[in-house]
Order: sequence, then C-alpha cells, then structure tokens
Amino acid sequence: MAEPVQDLGHGVFVIDTGFHRDQFDAAYLLVDHGRAAFIDTGTHLALPRLLAALDHVGLPKEAVDWVIPTHVHLDHAGGVGALMQALPTARCLAHPRGARHMIDPTALWAGATAVYGEQQMQSAYGTVLPVPASRVLASVDNSQVQLGGRVLHVIHTPGHAKHHHCIWDPPSQGWFTGDTFGLSYPELNTAQGAWIMPTCTPVQFEPEALRQSIASLLARQPACMYLTHYGRVDEVPRLGQLLLSLLDDLVALGLTHRDDPNRHQALKDGQLALFGRSLRAQGCVLALHDMEELLAVDLELNAQGMTIWLQSLTQPGAAAPRSPDV
Repeated sequence: MAEPVQDLGHGVFVIDTGFHRDQFDAAYLLVDHGRAAFIDTGTHLALPRLLAALDHVGLPKEAVDWVIPTHVHLDHAGGVGALMQALPTARCLAHPRGARHMIDPTALWAGATAVYGEQQMQSAYGTVLPVPASRVLASVDNSQVQLGGRVLHVIHTPGHAKHHHCIWDPPSQGWFTGDTFGLSYPELNTAQGAWIMPTCTPVQFEPEALRQSIASLLARQPACMYLTHYGRVDEVPRLGQLLLSLLDDLVALGLTHRDDPNRHQALKDGQLALFGRSLRAQGCVLALHDMEELLAVDLELNAQGMTIWLQSLTQPGAAAPRSPDV
C-alpha cells in the first residue's frame, strides 16, 4: 500500500482518498507560507484522510483558505461538504455550473443514485453534505486566486463536464486537471513512462470542447499535470499527443457503432482493444484480461458517456438521462 500522503515538492501533497483501490482517486493539499488549499476531495468517506494530511504537514484547520473541486462528480467533490464543516474559515471555489450543487446536493445525489442504486451509493460515497451559500464562490474564467504568497490561475475547461475548471500553479508549473487531461494509473506505467487515456463519463462528453480544453492546458507548456486519477505526471508533450490521439480514436469508434443494436458492449469491447494496442505499443506486459479488470469502471462509464454523446448527434437538444452529472 502506498503512503496516503506524498510530498510532490513545491508545496504540493497528493492524498490517496481510498476510493475503489489504492492510487485510483487523489485529492491535493497545496501549502504556501502557512496557508493551505484542498483541490478535489474524493468522497465523503475520505474526510479522515484529508484531515490527517493537514496533521501530516503540521497545519491547523484554520490555515485552510480554499476547497476547490475541479468539478462536481462525486469522486472529486463528494467530500466537499463534510470537509467544509471541519474547516471554519475555508471558502469553496466551484465552477458556476457546479456551485449550486455544492449548496444543495439533492439533485447530485439523486442523479447518482438513479445510476448506481442506494446500496452502492451508501457503501462507495457515504453521503453528500451541503455547503452554506455564503461560503461558496463561483469561479470566473481566466481569474486568479491568492494562496499565501502564490497566485493560482483558474480557467474553465468543458468537454468532460460543463462544470469543470482547472487550476494553474505557477511555482510548480503544473495544472490541477481533474478529468480534463484524462486518466493515468501507476499500474500501467512502463519503462517508456506513464500512459494516459481520455475519460468521457456521462452525461456531458463533448469531444471538440475537450480537445480545445486540452489545447488550452498545453498552451502554457506545463512541466507537469496533477491528475485526480492518479497523481502527478511529467512528459506532458508526449502524454498530450497520446491523449489527443486516443480521443480521436474514441470518436471514430463511437461513430462506427452509432447505429449498432449492441452498441454499449461494442463500445466497451472496442475501447479495450484500442487501449490494449496502445499499452502494448508502450511496452505494457499485462495480460488483456488484467487490463480489462483494471479499467473496468472506466470502460463502463466511457461507454455510457459515448452513448449519450452519440444520442445527442441523432437528437440535438434532447435531454440527457439522469446521471451523476446533473
């Protein structure tokens, strides 16, 4: 088991939230001149780990100025309400489309429950607590946030979700990317480095918007990316090229199976074949069934998100089904 808190340098600490498995879901603690911010929180069940991270760096709860979910999917923001209750002076900075769900998470919880069921919601996510409206701020695209002696930059990054923003950290020359810059699991690293894949979970996957958001991140020529799934990755130009290439491949896969009566399974199988080839090209020696087991959650959710996107092409303006992304 990896250490639950790791120092990445430049005042950045990654916290393993314990969601699903080790090194699957990260929160970040950013520290500067005795002040702190959390970026993403994991689920409600991650609260003890988040507070333990403060103890790890020797800071009191009163030192936390900001809690910043990159977007309101529950593996990123489910713990915001509980954490804000524990932090007396912090403010929550959320995308304007997500801020209302931090204040009243009823629809967020109901949408997720409609997909996963009450029993799984309780075991995996615990609950979601509201944040007082007076403590929630809506982010502004291309704005700045002060933390100690550093100035963080916030940009809106749709494509994975309309309520997504990313945070630029000048001292480390890195982006906190949420899900905009994809997923990269340490188990899939090879001698050639990290591997990365797009995530297009329901219900707001928009390929062209995602391409533009990725391009905006790359335009700063970052030294690293801080992914929620999982951890810091370097070699950003190579990973950016791979991510965009696989995004194009996913779009082509979706269009190929647009009218397939067995579309959902075809999308899952097609993803596994596509990612398997990409991993083999990078020197991954895992058996295909091991890759499938490791990526099972992502293959399923990506297939759901791609299906909803394909339906939007057939029926523009059609209402999306209820899901964790409301």
